[in-house]
Formats: sequence, structure tokens, C-alpha cells
Amino acid sequence: MRFSEKNTFWRGLKLLTGLALFGWTAAAHAILTIEITQALEGGMPIAIVPFRVDGAAKPPQDVAAIVEADLARSGRFSAVPPKDFLSNPSQHSEVIFKDWRISKAEALVIGAVRQLAPGRFQVEFRLYDVFKERQLAGYVYVIETGKLRTVAHQISDVIYELLTGEPGVFNTRIAYVTKEAGPKGPVYKLQVADSDGYNPVTILTSPEPLLSPAWSPDGTRLAYVSFEQKRSMVYVQNVESGERTKLSEARGLNSAPAWSPDGRELALVMSKDGNPEIYVMNLANRGTRRLTHHPAIDTEPAWSPDGRELVFTSDRSGRPQIYRMSADGGKVERVTFEGDYNARASYSADGKTLTLITGVNKKFRTAVLHLKGQALQVLTDTSLDEGPSFAPNGRIILYATSLQGRGVLASVSSDGRVRQLLKLHEGDVREPAWSPFNPQLQHKE
Repeated sequence: MRFSEKNTFWRGLKLLTGLALFGWTAAAHAILTIEITQALEGGMPIAIVPFRVDGAAKPPQDVAAIVEADLARSGRFSAVPPKDFLSNPSQHSEVIFKDWRISKAEALVIGAVRQLAPGRFQVEFRLYDVFKERQLAGYVYVIETGKLRTVAHQISDVIYELLTGEPGVFNTRIAYVTKEAGPKGPVYKLQVADSDGYNPVTILTSPEPLLSPAWSPDGTRLAYVSFEQKRSMVYVQNVESGERTKLSEARGLNSAPAWSPDGRELALVMSKDGNPEIYVMNLANRGTRRLTHHPAIDTEPAWSPDGRELVFTSDRSGRPQIYRMSADGGKVERVTFEGDYNARASYSADGKTLTLITGVNKKFRTAVLHLKGQALQVLTDTSLDEGPSFAPNGRIILYATSLQGRGVLASVSSDGRVRQLLKLHEGDVREPAWSPFNPQLQHKE
């Protein structure tokens, strides 16, 4: 699927021919498994002691194991193996810092999980700086059983931020689309899962393609494109309740929805006036205003974090490039000049960087453009990347690509030094979108 000549379908529409190129085969309803393909050399050594378990029932989730897996996935930590532990503390009085220096740990995590009542647990953890011999954090959570993975991810976020200075994104979600074979033909599913691929939930099932999921700023809704009525329409759906609203069914194309940072407007592509153009819809009254006025193909809008500007893809220079304009309309400014193909741009949380797909020797790779200085940095070595999406901390980029003829998701750190693959055991997955930060569970210190 390439945005090149005007007589071919452009990638902003993501039509059926594009789906075929990615090798859509039968996909199982399964957890996305993560494979770390490249990590930082010399990650911080951290010892995560198995949490003590109290009470009559063993918790269904191993909180310490989830935390260890999260931190390993970040590529910035190296777990000290249990065989090197000289002790297994679960409370402050049992910590002997000398033991952990001998084990070469720089940080130490201990904790306990206690059943308070059927279906209710207390989880506590402590994080220590081994060399300074001091506690960096100590939290207690009281939660229902179904929140054990959530609290584990939140603990990982606390540890990550205290040790790196950057917010963690383990307690976030990703949306994506799968396709599986059904008795009457293909079945498409819009799914949401934890950032590590667990707890997948099907938001919508359709016999026709579902494309371009986009999270609302509060993380409660998804906008997406559906072909259920044999043509593109834009819907918004509440992730928890399933309540669904059709927003755009204008004549022609309805595509590429993107939420404004305040959640009050939606940028999208429509061709109701005869040519694909960028519009903005007021979600309160469904009124639209047209931003672009050009005979070229304009598509794939994305808002700046402050809501003042939009970037979009256009072939008005002859080839697809990234352009920028005020959210109120007006003058259009070209942003990318390196290479003959640049598309699907979106901003990092600080507004200083764009992630995009760039054409390199007929290969299409995920890149970042540093807006100050206009430096373009290619991050991947794959050949058919699609749809890059920044994590809410701007540290990681999630994207779709092709691996051995199958569609998979992958992630790469914004500096290119940490890479992972996320794939189903069977079939393909694509159309990724990373959620905003989730609300934090309450805790006591």
C-alpha cells in the first residue's frame, strides 16, 4: 500500500487492496507475545525478589514476575538472576544492602501480596537504591483480584520513573485490528489490550475492514473507520460500555480520524466536495470546517500537543511529504524535504519530534523528525512499516510491519536503541494505536 501516483489509492484511505498487501491471513484470538530483539547494552542491574504471599488463597497473578517482565521489555534494565540472591527479603527489616552489592544489583524491589477477603488483595512493594542504602518508594494498594496485573504495571511505572527520570507506560493500553477466517468469510476485530499484550478485549467484530483506530485524550473512546456498509464511515465507540456513534457518513470518503488534544474536535479526511481534504468536526454539534483547499491528495491529519497546529500528508509537491498548518486554517508549510516519500506523521508528547514513515531505497521505515534542525533519523531496518504511534511518554514508537509474509506489530525506542516484536502465534495484526496514560490506582505510602 503506497501513497505515490494519483491514479492509485493512497495510504490515508487504507482500502482493501492495502490490506491484501500485508498478507492478511487467519488470526487467532490470542495474546500478543513480545520478543525483545534489541536492548541497551549495560542495562541497570535490578533485583526483583519474588513477593511474599500471605492468606488462604494464592493470587492468580505473580506480581513480581509481571514487574520483572515489564522492566525487561523496556530494554533499560537487567534483572539479577535469583541464583545470585544471598537472601529473599519481603520487608524492610530483612534487607541487608551488603548482600545486594555482592549480587551487583544497583536497585532492589521487594514486596508482599496478602488476601484480605475473597476476591480482594493487598499489594505492597518497596524500591531501594542499593549503593545509597535508602528507600526510594514504598506503596500499599488494596485492590480487587481483577486489578492485580494493573497494579503490577503501575508498580513498574513507579520504578521506571524513579530510576530513569521518565514516566513509564506499562500501565497503558494499545488498540489494534486483527483478521480471522469465519464461516461466512473474513472477520475483522478491533481489539484493546494491556501494553504487554495481555487482557485482549474485542471492542467490535465486523465482516468488513476496520481501520485507523485513534484514542480520545482521556482514553475512554476510540474513533475508527468502518466499511460495514461497503463504504468508509467514521465511528466513535466507548471502550468500556460499547456505546457507539456514527460521526461521518458523508458522500465519498470518510477517513483518518484524529482527536484534538482537548477532545472537543476530530480532524478527518472527507471527499464530499469532490477531492480528499482535511476537515475538522466539532463533536458537540457535528459541524465541520474545511482546512485544506488543494487539488492534491491531503490525508492523515495529526494534532500538535498544544492543539494549535496540524500536520498532514500531501502529494502537492508531486510525492507524499509532510505539511503543517494552523488548526484554524491558512498558510500551509512543508515540513519534510529528505527523501521522496514521507507520510503518516504524528507528534511526540513534547511537540519537539514527529514520527513518520519514510521511503529509503524503496523500503518504508519508521523514522523520527527532530523539528528543531529538521534532522530525520531512521529507526528501523524493516521494509514495509505502517502507522507509527508514540507512547504517551514519547519514549517508544509502536508500528505495524511485515515479517516473513505476516503482519506484526513492533516497537522501537525513539533513539532506535531498543526494539521489540509483538505478534500473534497465528495470523496477522496491524493498525496500532497507543493509548494515553491511564488513571492511577489509589495507594498508601
